[in-house]
Amino acid sequence: MALQTVLRRARSKAPLLTHHLSDRASSLSYGGPRSYIAYQKLVGTSINQGGHLPQLHHRQFLLSWRHISSTAAMQHQEIGMPSLSPTMTQGNIAKWRKKEGDQVAPGDVLCEIETDKATLEMEAMEEGFLAKILCGDGSKDIPVGQPIAVVVDSQEEIAEFKDYKAASGGSSAPPPKEDPPRPKEEEAPKSSPAPPPTEPLESKSESTKSSSDDRVLASPLARKIAEEKNVPLTSLKGTGPNGRIVKADVEEFIASGATSAPQKSSEKPLQSLYFTDIPNTQIRRITAQRLLLSKQTIPHYYLTVDTRVDNLMALRSKLNTLQEASGGKRISINDFILKAAAMALRKVPECNSSWTDEYIRQYHNVNISVAVQTDFGLLVPVVQNADKKGLAAIAEDVKTLAEKAKKNSLKPADYEGGTFTVSNLGGPFGVKQFCAIINPPQSCILAVGTTDKRVVSDSEGGFTTATYMSATLSCDHRVVDGAIGARWLGAFKGYIEDPVTLIL
Repeated sequence: MALQTVLRRARSKAPLLTHHLSDRASSLSYGGPRSYIAYQKLVGTSINQGGHLPQLHHRQFLLSWRHISSTAAMQHQEIGMPSLSPTMTQGNIAKWRKKEGDQVAPGDVLCEIETDKATLEMEAMEEGFLAKILCGDGSKDIPVGQPIAVVVDSQEEIAEFKDYKAASGGSSAPPPKEDPPRPKEEEAPKSSPAPPPTEPLESKSESTKSSSDDRVLASPLARKIAEEKNVPLTSLKGTGPNGRIVKADVEEFIASGATSAPQKSSEKPLQSLYFTDIPNTQIRRITAQRLLLSKQTIPHYYLTVDTRVDNLMALRSKLNTLQEASGGKRISINDFILKAAAMALRKVPECNSSWTDEYIRQYHNVNISVAVQTDFGLLVPVVQNADKKGLAAIAEDVKTLAEKAKKNSLKPADYEGGTFTVSNLGGPFGVKQFCAIINPPQSCILAVGTTDKRVVSDSEGGFTTATYMSATLSCDHRVVDGAIGARWLGAFKGYIEDPVTLIL
């Protein structure tokens, strides 16, 4: 009775989901209470969201793509490629943790999925037996929703799926019957003129060269010498009557050391290049696509400022002494930069925005994405609410996220929701200054260079040394005008040069 109520609600508010449920209502008895609860949750969530299918992330399967067969011989589930991030449209299977015939229970890791952000574990949601793996280890570019495995309820049913193949498109519905093709009316063959014979490219070029040389006025002796020395007559200027090329012209050209036309050489071709083709990972491929899209569609402009960091380095030294005494993690210059960027975004919120065709979305959360280079590619984990965290908390978050990124173990919550990005090539690599590519849908990214000492004038008219750091802000001109970007850089510089304001 309760199941019928669920189906009636689905029919009235989620037509797309109703088709999925009503056609398979008879098969719910196979799954017992587990299947009923799973469908009740799915329908309830769909109705609460206005009749649309919910967006499922890590640790969840795409239930809307799961098919439960109700045939008497075989009752089974097709497990589809899950959507593990908002931007994921396809994924790769890195490795299966379970093999065909294994029993699975809720929470068991079935396989490792390589997404556009990281490699994540996909867990089972219900009990059963893994009857068939449809996409094996290393399978690439599997669309979200496409079946990747089959799970059955009893061990006796495994043998029935030895040669099982999923229907195209992830659905096991029979293909629609096609109307028999209509007989085509016979048409009389149309005669067409035969194409003119084509000459080989080499002979054509030689004849062209020969004809051009024939049109040049030259004496027979000059022609003979030019032909022997492979000198093109068209490159000579005649000094004879009416511009006629004579023997002296050819000899003068040869004596001058001018380059003659290339001769047909019997020399061996250059030695072949040796190389190794390195397959692109899913992360690198998606990163390349997004950065290319960014440069092609976002009107970038760049603003650079030099900030004096002597006060910051002195304060950092004092704070690290306290951190070491208390057993905390050391605070880096980059931690100060993240905090200063977050505080500047609170002061100039226009830079904490993203572009859409209908409106500019200005975020209330200040979530700083931090570019981290790994062996798997460029990853950008996020320090959530950086404006509300102290320097010690930011240092802890950054080190934890960086370690997870290098192990390729980031979860969606670790890299989603960034509103502004910081990329630092100064500290680890010594790069003085560079311009970074905006990370869409964000509108700004800060590129930080290394520190260097400079000789500057002091207040007494003398000279002293000071430490400076270069920072370049890349802006989306659709969202951030030049004056707004300059205001943000001014606020950032103020926090860096007077770092005490960051801990007040």
